[in-house]
Amino acid sequence: MSDTAPKEKTIVIEIPEAVGVFDSFADLQAAIYDLRAAGFSRYDISMLGDEEVLREKLGSAYWRSRDLEDDPHAPRAAFVSEEAIGELEGAIAGGFFFLGSAIAWAALLTPLSTLAASIAAVAIGGTPGAVIGSILARRVGKHHKDYYQHQIENGGILLWVRVADPERRDVAVKILQGHSGKDVHVHDWSE
Repeated sequence: MSDTAPKEKTIVIEIPEAVGVFDSFADLQAAIYDLRAAGFSRYDISMLGDEEVLREKLGSAYWRSRDLEDDPHAPRAAFVSEEAIGELEGAIAGGFFFLGSAIAWAALLTPLSTLAASIAAVAIGGTPGAVIGSILARRVGKHHKDYYQHQIENGGILLWVRVADPERRDVAVKILQGHSGKDVHVHDWSE
């Protein structure tokens, strides 16, 4: 890595960790779902942090997945499923539509307001809110896709799984390899 990378203390614990690199989000997601079904906690599963965090922690050095597989300084992040991102996008878009409509209703709930005027105001007030919400929701989805695409372009999506005993280690390795994980191996520590 770069000499310009900030030096900070990294806490390493003596629990083995399985590592795998994935060339597609679909394979990664399938592996994570199988790990969860096999009893691994979401707290045992981590991924590489996003590009901004990588720059903060490792400096401006060019990185490849293979360089970070066994690096205790590699920043970690939790896995976020496509379903969770979809729910977030829906909540953002729907929330802005609701907010615009609620403001319009509140403004028009006067004794002089007619039902037709109130309905028109809700439609007019809710539409800009829905548009703003949709734009923000798309940005969230794009950031999520860009996160994975950037890792694929730099050698693959990294996945680490804490494996406290030999039986769990074997299960994790088998799942990672079964979903096209490359360079699957175990190191004796985890962050």
